[in-house]
Amino acid sequence: MSFAETGLEPKLLDALSSAGYETPTPIQIEAIPPALEGRDVLGIAQTGTGKTASFTLPMIQRLAKGRAKARMPRSLVLAPTRELAAQVSENFEKYGVNHKLTMALLIGGVSFGDQDAKLTRGVDVLIATPGRLLDHFERGKLLLTGIEVMVVDEADRMLDMGFIPDIERIFKLTPMTRQTLFFSATMPPEIQRITDQFLHNPARVEVAKPATTAETITQRIVKVPPRDDRAKRDALRALIGHKDVKNGIIFCNRKTTVDVVAKSLQKHGFNARPIHGDLAQAFRTETLDKFRSGEIQFLVASDVAARGLDIPDVSHVFNFDVPIHSDDYVHRIGRTGRAGKKGAAMMLVAPADDKHYKSILETIGAHSIAELSVDVDAGDNRPRKAKRYENKDADEKPKTIRPKSKKAAELDTGDKDRKSEKRSRRDGDNNGRDGAVVGLGDHVPDFLMRVSAN
Repeated sequence: MSFAETGLEPKLLDALSSAGYETPTPIQIEAIPPALEGRDVLGIAQTGTGKTASFTLPMIQRLAKGRAKARMPRSLVLAPTRELAAQVSENFEKYGVNHKLTMALLIGGVSFGDQDAKLTRGVDVLIATPGRLLDHFERGKLLLTGIEVMVVDEADRMLDMGFIPDIERIFKLTPMTRQTLFFSATMPPEIQRITDQFLHNPARVEVAKPATTAETITQRIVKVPPRDDRAKRDALRALIGHKDVKNGIIFCNRKTTVDVVAKSLQKHGFNARPIHGDLAQAFRTETLDKFRSGEIQFLVASDVAARGLDIPDVSHVFNFDVPIHSDDYVHRIGRTGRAGKKGAAMMLVAPADDKHYKSILETIGAHSIAELSVDVDAGDNRPRKAKRYENKDADEKPKTIRPKSKKAAELDTGDKDRKSEKRSRRDGDNNGRDGAVVGLGDHVPDFLMRVSAN
């Protein structure tokens, strides 16, 4: 089937041809026709299947007629992360090259003033993360009553990030007559509840079993010792240093771990850079651009980069940490093996990870994942306690113990004498020396001087 058979107009077909796209993916084949008819669409497909074009193309065709009003966008796309929102905007620019549609991108880390200026002029397409969108709305800079088409992308990721209350609020701010295009890789109960509440008789499009991995990805695990992050870093370096590794994304569960692993790889001469939600937006954008261009070989990431990002030529994915949620495993390794290309995914598994590892196996419908052994330089595996400060990864340095100066020693001796005197006063017979009462000055009450009859 060709794009022409989906019902797209000639201008869009020309844009697709110029971008090098000739054949639609299964999700595009099934989602574009009902979307062009104006129906609500509920799309369920694994990551990397082309969901973005499934809603951008119909939106552009629908918005070709009409004109935007100040502060009243005509369409709205909600994305869970800044990176995914920026990617959607790039798709609109690519597919809408033959249309004169205006667009605004509302994400954190960017000046409110620039975004306000675009909204004031009026935009046809508004792409935003939920938090920044509501910030503009609460400041009175935005009205959502003119929304004709609303898209929720990566809805299950919204759920993981705690955006569901914001999504429900935004739905209620838009007209009931809007068309809703709702896309998710999985359908947990909370997402199902939202679709039942806000979508009207949607065309359900499901092209793959939820939470399945692509057949083009070779999966392996590497067993590592318990509670030994240094051994994990040693194993990771052995994996990424293999000649078959062109580039890769290394996933960690925590932002702090991302920073530690990235710094460790840099110290050992690897071309790596971190990316997570606490970093400045300009740094994150620059890092992604350099990774796409090949200037950076390894991206050390939190799950902010796990879903939706279109990085077409990633040869390997490495899970430094076993994902806590099994669905995240599917999304992480979905960064490789895209568009029919071969990919490889490797995961470091410690004994403490057994529970999460078994959950992943249940999710992907496997009994086990083949184990891979790695050769780690014995010199890097010396006992940590014996050679604590020879660890090249350690940030701390040994404390230098210097002899005390003469004055400091005298002061210290004086302190000890005073403490000893107080101790003797507290613990000695009759609370003092030779029966004397200590601490009341020259006058001692008579009753304290009485000798006990016993």
